[in-house]
Order: sequence, then structure tokens, then C-alpha cells
Amino acid sequence: MAVTKEILTLAVETGDALLRNGAEVYRVEDTVLHILKAYEITNCDVYVLSNGIFASANENKEDACSMIRHVPLGSTHLGRIAALNQLSREICSHECSLRDAWVRLEECKSIPKNKNWVEIFFCGVGSAGFCYLFGGTALDSFVAFFIGLVLQIFLIASDRHLESKFITNILGSGIVTFLSLIVLSAGIPILQDKVVIGDIMPLVPGIALTTSIRDFFNGDYLSGAIHMIDAILTAFSIAVGVGAVITLYQLVTGGALLR
Repeated sequence: MAVTKEILTLAVETGDALLRNGAEVYRVEDTVLHILKAYEITNCDVYVLSNGIFASANENKEDACSMIRHVPLGSTHLGRIAALNQLSREICSHECSLRDAWVRLEECKSIPKNKNWVEIFFCGVGSAGFCYLFGGTALDSFVAFFIGLVLQIFLIASDRHLESKFITNILGSGIVTFLSLIVLSAGIPILQDKVVIGDIMPLVPGIALTTSIRDFFNGDYLSGAIHMIDAILTAFSIAVGVGAVITLYQLVTGGALLR
């Protein structure tokens, strides 16, 4: 009983870490099943949703056990997903004992995120690049770079103080739009729409949308629908932030500079 429970806990913990860091539902389900079978538990059932894992092992035996785990939607960390996938492969090839697997699992879960200055800098670079890609000038990209730096600083601060990512997206897109309007009002000849488009790209739910499509293709329609709704609501919150600031600007100034 104790061994079966420990193996099931290891498998579910691995699935939890994958799901928590943005892995697709089919990947999580496949990983949990393979880990259980690698440790010779063939009588098992696993059901994974985008925010939960249900698993049972040896239901018809004395050491039967089951587990339910709630996993809230979180941010994506591809480094941890890659490390967890590698751990799963080593377990399946019998290169990792149960005790070593627990140690490796904790190491995978503790892989740090990028340093703040790295995220801030590359958010600026990405914003400038997308601005230029969507038709902005070199000056527009230059402005988008610095606004992107401010956006990422806000996003880092919001992770500590704001629990709702929809509020974060509304405020983030609003800040981007407000700063671009300040630059435009200062007489700097920028294409304000190109700057805004470039700077909201870090907020666009590309991974959520991609994950939902992959879930649909793999027959996980419920999880696909959840991720799709998440992507749509995120896009809506970005539009609300941009639209609200532009509307307020037009009401206050008449919107002369936007014509």
C-alpha cells in the first residue's frame, strides 16, 4: 500500500508540476500513465483537466489508492517542462530509482525563472521588434523598446500585488497606450498605433491559444475550450485597456493628435 501510494504520488506530483507550468493536457496525462507503468502499476486510470488531475491505481487490489489534485492555471515555464519531460524519459527507461526520482522532481520544480533584468530587457526588445514588423519606423521601435521596459517592470510588480491576470492585462495595456499618447503629445512624430501594437504583444495569449488548439486536435475538448476561453478573455481585457485610455484621451483633448 505504501509503495503504491508513493508511486502514485510521484506520478501525480510530476503531472501537477507539468500542468502548473503550462504543459498540454495530453502531455500531462501521458506522463502520469507512463510513470505508473514504469514502476509496474498497470491497473491504473488517469483523467486530466486543465486545472485538475484525477488518478487511481490498483483499484481491485488491497493496496488500492486514488488521488485528486487541483491545479490552478499559472504562468508558463518551458525550462521546467523540458526538465520534467527528461525526468519522465529516464524513469520510463529505468535509469532512475523511486528515491532518485523524488530528488530530481524537486530539482525540476525549483528551476528558477529568468532574472528580472533579463525579462525587462527582452520585453523591450520584443516590443521593438514587433513594432517594426507591423510597419513601424525605427523611431517607433525605439519608443516601443522603452515602453516595453516599463510594461515588464509593471508585470513583475503585478505578480506580487495583483491576483487577477485580467486586471493586470487591462492595466498593462492601458499603461502602454497612455505612455504612447504622452510621447505623441510631446510632439514626437510616432505612429502611435504601431507603437501600441508592438507593446501589447507581450500580453497577447499566444501560448494559451496554441495549447487550446493542440488540446482540440488531441480530443481534449473540455480543456481546449477552457484554454480558448482564457485566451479570448485575455484578448478582451487587453482591448478594454487600450480602448478605455484612447476614449478618455479623446474626451479630454478632442483626439486631435489621433486624426
